[in-house]
Amino acid sequence: MNYSPVIDFIRSLYPNRDFIPLHEPHFSGNEKKYLADCIDSTFVSSVGKYVDKFEEMIRDFTGAKYAIATVNGTAALHVALKLAGVGSGDLVITQPLTFIATCNAISYCGAEPVFVDIDRKTLGLSADALEAWLKENVEEEFLGLEGLEGLEGLEGGTQLSQPSQLSQLSKQRSSKLSQQRSTQPVTIHKATGKRISACVPMHTFGHPCEIDRIVDICNRYHIPVVEDSAESIGSYYKGQHTGTFGKLGVLSFNGNKTITTGGGGMILTNDDDLGKLAKHITTTAKVPHPWSFEHDMVGFNYRLPNVNAAIGCAQMEKLPEILKNKRSTAKAYRDFFTGIDGINYVPEPIGTSSNYWLNAILLKSLEERELFLQQTNENKVMTRPAWILMNELKMFMDSISSDLTVSQEIADRLVNIPSSFRINPFSRKTTNA
Repeated sequence: MNYSPVIDFIRSLYPNRDFIPLHEPHFSGNEKKYLADCIDSTFVSSVGKYVDKFEEMIRDFTGAKYAIATVNGTAALHVALKLAGVGSGDLVITQPLTFIATCNAISYCGAEPVFVDIDRKTLGLSADALEAWLKENVEEEFLGLEGLEGLEGLEGGTQLSQPSQLSQLSKQRSSKLSQQRSTQPVTIHKATGKRISACVPMHTFGHPCEIDRIVDICNRYHIPVVEDSAESIGSYYKGQHTGTFGKLGVLSFNGNKTITTGGGGMILTNDDDLGKLAKHITTTAKVPHPWSFEHDMVGFNYRLPNVNAAIGCAQMEKLPEILKNKRSTAKAYRDFFTGIDGINYVPEPIGTSSNYWLNAILLKSLEERELFLQQTNENKVMTRPAWILMNELKMFMDSISSDLTVSQEIADRLVNIPSSFRINPFSRKTTNA
């Protein structure tokens, strides 16, 4: 098939461009001003007013009670999984159609991914497939003291003014956790005897998954949900921002995301203890003191630098405009592909508002997908397939999986098409070409 009409249409959305990237950052606000201010202040590392301001802006925008800035989304997910209680030898349920960072963060905790199929409409974890897999493969047990290595070292850590107060709180929380461990129900994988300590659904390309059902199912099985919302800043499920449904959620601000800090991530939570603890362990678990360097647990040097946060603050000021712009592009694509035989546009799921980070289309077959990729890229229009399924990578080939029919079909047929901010998008008609 000749895909020249599609190439011509994409070029009409991004005129006067020799090469059209998949998604490039857009800077049109106070980025340079805030960067200069940051440099002039000399506070360019992990301490500075822009880090605090960026967290405040994310809290206000998402509705999360706590937002903790990190160096990147992978670091945010690593800490979120640790805070959820994921430890060595555990199993963590996720989807095979995801970016490698999801599984890398699980592996950092010494845990193993379990791959459950995706939903055809959302491209995220299927609530139906999740419920069916859990019903068939797990059983409930009451965990003894020996089974929670993943939580060791995380009992304390709330930032208090005096080390003695911190030590006392740590002891109190340790005692409380010890009492709970002998009676806390947990979910065990019947075939291996391993604990399932978390579920990580992803909001794929910014499209919200059926997160309320997923959380409800996981709650019934005593499995905390950590939302991989890396791609979905500005996306809403039934009016609520993604990343705020589970125990914790994470965002990413990589250079190719809807807004960027160059590199950066954010942990979201509404839990007071987890919010304070996330801040503590991402700043090397240092106990506040005017001059003494005391650290009360193993922490991480994951704090977002002030210089990156300065860019983030400027980007947040423009986020509503960026989201409106991207929705106009999505409408243009949706209208155009309605009249194109052999290509199906992937819209936002019903009941959601997607940020349309990356627009996606489905070709008829793997062969047509490869032909489309070849023709577009040869004509300097950047398009990309979905990621290779995680269960097909050599690191995770032996992982436990459900039937992955939908994931395989989508991976074979899906292509992401250019989705950057468009200059003057409302000056052209968005009807069929």
